[in-house]
Order: sequence, then C-alpha cells, then structure tokens
Amino acid sequence: MAQSSSPPFVRIGTRGSPLALWQAHETQKRLAAAHGVPLEAIAITVIKTSGDIIQDRPLAEVGGKGLFTKEIEQALFDGAVDLAVHSSKDMETNLPDGLALVACLPREDVRDAFICKKAKTLAALPAGSVVGTASLRRGAMVKRLRPDIEVVSIRGNVDTRLRKVETGEVDATLLAYAGLKRLGLADKATSLFDVAIFLPAVGQGAVGIECREADTRTRDILAAIDDGVTRTALTAERAFLRALDGSCRTPIAGHATVAGDRLSLRGLIVKTDGSIAHETARDGACAEAEALGADAGRELKERGGPDFFAHL
Repeated sequence: MAQSSSPPFVRIGTRGSPLALWQAHETQKRLAAAHGVPLEAIAITVIKTSGDIIQDRPLAEVGGKGLFTKEIEQALFDGAVDLAVHSSKDMETNLPDGLALVACLPREDVRDAFICKKAKTLAALPAGSVVGTASLRRGAMVKRLRPDIEVVSIRGNVDTRLRKVETGEVDATLLAYAGLKRLGLADKATSLFDVAIFLPAVGQGAVGIECREADTRTRDILAAIDDGVTRTALTAERAFLRALDGSCRTPIAGHATVAGDRLSLRGLIVKTDGSIAHETARDGACAEAEALGADAGRELKERGGPDFFAHL
C-alpha cells in the first residue's frame, strides 16, 4: 500500500489469520463506502496474539479465548489502533474496563459444518471414528449425539484443520460454515448441522467491532456500519454467556434470532462427555435482549448446579 502523507481516517487492529484479515478488510470496505473515504485512508494493523503463537495445547488449558484478543485490546489501550475487529465468538465474556463492543457486521450463516471424506453426516460415521475439533462445545455435542465416536483436540487455522481431514489424521472435523463461506471454501462442507439439533456457539457467524468506550469519534464512525439486528441478537447471547460465567473452558451453546421487534433465544449447557445437557429458551421484546439472555443463563446455571463444569 502506498504511503500517504495524511494520517489515517481510522486504524483497524486485527489478527493475521486469513479469516481475521477477511473480517478486517470487509470492515475497511464498509467504512470507506459509508464515509466516502478511499480504502487506503483506513489503516489495517496486524497484531500477533498469544492464541496464534500457542498451537500445541487446547485453549482451555492455556487461558481461554482471551488469548485471541488481549494483545489487540492492549493496542487499543495504547492508542496504536482505534478499533479492533474480532470473530464475536472469540471475544471474552466480560470485556476489559474501558473497552466496548459497539458495532457488528451483518451476521453470516450460524450453522456448523461437518467435513469428512468417509461419511456424509455425523450420524453415518462408523463407530470408533475420530473427530478432531478445537471447540469443547463441538466435542461435547458430538459425544452427546455419538458417544461411540472418539473426539480429539486439534488446533490451527481453517486450512490446517481441513488438511488434517484430507491426510487422514482425523476422520472428520467441524467448522463454522460462516468462516468457510467467507474464505470461499463453502464447497469443503460435506454437510451442515441443523441448528435445532446442533446449537451454535454464542456469537458464531457475527463479526464484532470493539473500541475504547470513551472514544466518541470512533463510536460515531462505527455507527454508520452497525447492523442493529445482529447486535441485538449478540446482546442476548453474550448476556446468557455472562450469567453462566462462560468461556471456552465450558461447553455452552446459545443462539438468538430477531423478527421485527421480537427476539427468540435458545441456550444449552452440556457435560464435556456429552452425558448430560440442559436446554432453555426465551421469547420477548428486543428491548429486553440483555435481560432475556441473563435470565436464561441464570436458569441453566441453577439447573446445572455448582458441579456441572467441575471437571473442566
């Protein structure tokens, strides 16, 4: 990119993975169009995170999903960038004081994709097959549906995980269909799970944009590209997760949909071995999104009891 003598209109911080870069460039394009500025006036800064560096252990063992955001959030605090673009499901349940989730891009398909060379669906996989995933939620839900299948932990970006199936290191894997679509890899999905059977992660398919809470200029800039429907749904989902004290250390699923001024939410908690699950639902006004999510989370926390996630 050619150097400009004038300062950037706004500066975006992002991880360097192909999917993260897609999200950053999509945000850049939308901001440029909304504000009538050239693309090159919106700077993109790639920031390496701990989650990108640590690839040999499950996230739950090394600090959770905040490993994908903390260095970028530090850049916000330091004033090195004005906004951070994240996969919403990678964002911490409780953001650091002084930072806020202020905008979302329109949500993609929330379903999980099944990728396998040996069977069309999870149900058709032979007993004893090995499914690789980095997600405790996906692993627990696979075990819930197919206790006769082995689940192993695999890390890496989308291409790495696809390659593990291609080479036979694992028989199958599960990935967010949204990410495959955004990377032009939708054809890699062998089949898609019905949301009614396989509830997605909180925030799946949604791109969240974070900035300093007191930065009114950046907040105003981002308001022009905020998708209100997505942000309302995400408000309910994240309140549900927060009430459960949820992180990637706990198998939790949650999905909200919006129709007019009404919101519907489904939430699920499941033991890591798939043996026990509790589910709930809420319907109400969009204006009550946060309260609906929090109430659903409190219900499942009470139903699960203090020992539900004790072995994580």
